[in-house]
Amino acid sequence: MYKIFKGFQLVEAYHSQKKSKRLSENKVPSRIVKLTAAIIVSLALWLMPPEMLGMPDLTLVEQRLVSIFVFATMMWVLEAVPAWTTSLVVVVLLLLCTSDSSLWFFRQESNMQALGTVVKYKSIMHCFADPIIMLFIGGFILAIAATKSGLDVMLARVLLKPFGTQSKYVLLGFILVTALFSMFISNTATAAMMLTFLTPVLKALPADGKGKIGLALAIPVAANVGGMGTPIGTPPNAIALKYLNDPEGLNLNIGFGEWMSFMTPYTIVVLFIAWFILLRFFPFKQKTIVLEIEGEAKKDWRSILVYVTFAITVLLWMTDKYTGVNANAVAMIPVAVFCVTGVITKRDLEEINWSVLWMVAGGFALGVALNESGLAQHLIAAIPFNTWSPTLMIIGSGLLCWAMANFISHTATAALLVPILAIAGTSMSEQLAVLGGVPTLLIGVALGSSLAMILPISTPPNALAHATGMIQQRDMEKVGIIMGIIGLVLGYTMLIVLGSNGIL
Repeated sequence: MYKIFKGFQLVEAYHSQKKSKRLSENKVPSRIVKLTAAIIVSLALWLMPPEMLGMPDLTLVEQRLVSIFVFATMMWVLEAVPAWTTSLVVVVLLLLCTSDSSLWFFRQESNMQALGTVVKYKSIMHCFADPIIMLFIGGFILAIAATKSGLDVMLARVLLKPFGTQSKYVLLGFILVTALFSMFISNTATAAMMLTFLTPVLKALPADGKGKIGLALAIPVAANVGGMGTPIGTPPNAIALKYLNDPEGLNLNIGFGEWMSFMTPYTIVVLFIAWFILLRFFPFKQKTIVLEIEGEAKKDWRSILVYVTFAITVLLWMTDKYTGVNANAVAMIPVAVFCVTGVITKRDLEEINWSVLWMVAGGFALGVALNESGLAQHLIAAIPFNTWSPTLMIIGSGLLCWAMANFISHTATAALLVPILAIAGTSMSEQLAVLGGVPTLLIGVALGSSLAMILPISTPPNALAHATGMIQQRDMEKVGIIMGIIGLVLGYTMLIVLGSNGIL
């Protein structure tokens, strides 16, 4: 997290609480058991005859990759270690065991199996500098600069002012403004900032009123939903977009602005539904709320430069199809401008959320290895995807993603499912066409992960809001389940309509 963000103390307090709880519970034995289980299962897959895997023509490299993939799956699901550390371990295993720069004894054929096609080590390493990673870095830099200049506080004050003082409209204001910020700033940072603005309001509301629960819940709901609106809003979006735009794969060339053209209207509809649900479940006892957001936007030349650069960058992102400048390239503009002018210092660069970038890169590396090793083609041949029902494939994958993402990292869920679904979708693209094609399949996974918010552990914004003490878990579960069902139904309806009519 960024230490300069308003509300960072909330994140720090939450992580300190988690750490102290973890230490007091002594989960070391549990983690050792989980890690041991993952290693044993992976080694069994590594050493067993390939016929037992249902793919008799499997090469050594492909079998090792199956083992590494299962190891990653178990580690992400069981969370024996933090998700981002699993990604780093996976990258190292791929380099040492499956690449053209692996250890010498891993480059020798066995008596039973051919070595097969090794993965280029440069392809694996390139995942750390993938254009999508650069897009995220640009977004992080913009967010840090906006906070340093006071742009975020100014925008919050200006954007919330039109909603007046009537309680129900203040709630709507917090929902829409939080969602807007989360489109360009990390969901966690957005939630921390907005909860800071909201804390005095929550304390001033009647203790026996339900309205404060609705206000506190509005922040994580809006942050999670709002993140779907842009490719940089949340990592699952970027993971799906990478595979949709892969020049050697689907090559659909979906731009930043194009993504926003269909996801932003969808997000707005879901946000208004969330407003209605929160008002219905948690009506206000106090009919008016007076907001006081402290802080001023700076007016020195560096701050003015931030305002202008922020506006130009967002404009170029939204019009990338017309300007011809790729969104990933646009992301480098604020990086260059802010670093050269001293707006961003080397200390600020340390505040970039590197764990998210490593997590995403690890998922990309798995996808690269699947394709370059030939395992992707083997999976297509071995598993009769084309005989599966398109409805089962699309709806089932979305529900599976939603269920998993409620319990493990959203990014890990997408990194795990999207590469496999990209392979499956390619093999049955004709059958999927009636339901919108492969875009419906992969974007549906991004939707499913972002809509997973039934528990405090589901997302950091949920955890931060729950830490306020205003929300009972049953309230979060009730709202999270309803929002998940409504969001998935509306999302898949939109994707199927757009895809089947050739719009997407």
